[in-house]
Amino acid sequence: MKQLVGVLLAVLISACASNQASVYQQLGGEAKVAEIVDNFILEIGMDPIMLCYFEDSNIDRFRDKMQEHLCMLTGGGCTYTGDTMEQVHGGMKITEAHFNHGVDLFIRAMDKAGVPHRLQNQVLAQMAPTREDMIYR
Repeated sequence: MKQLVGVLLAVLISACASNQASVYQQLGGEAKVAEIVDNFILEIGMDPIMLCYFEDSNIDRFRDKMQEHLCMLTGGGCTYTGDTMEQVHGGMKITEAHFNHGVDLFIRAMDKAGVPHRLQNQVLAQMAPTREDMIYR
C-alpha cells in the first residue's frame, strides 16, 4: 500500500511539474503581449536614438510581427511568420550600445505593463539568442 501511495504521489508531482505555465501564460497571454509591444512602440516613438531605425517602418506590420515573435519566443504556441532577424536588421549596423538601449526601452515597456522583474528576466532570457542576428549587420 505504501508503495502504491508513493507511486501515485510521484505521478502527481511529475504531472504538476510538466504542466508548469509557459512564460507567455505567466505574462497573461495575448493581451499582455500586445500591451508590452504597444508600450515598446511608444517608447521607440519618444526616443530619438531608436526612432531613426524605425523611420521607414510599417508600424502596423512591426506591431503584428513583434507580437507573433514575442508569443513564439515565450512559449505561447504562435508561429512567427515574419522575416528572419538577420533579414529585418540587415544593413542597419546596430551597435552594441544601440542594441542595449533598445533592451532598456523594452524593459521600460514591460515595467509600464506591470510585468514583475522576475518574469521580465525570463522574457529577456528567451529573447537573448536573437541578439547575434541583430547587431553589426
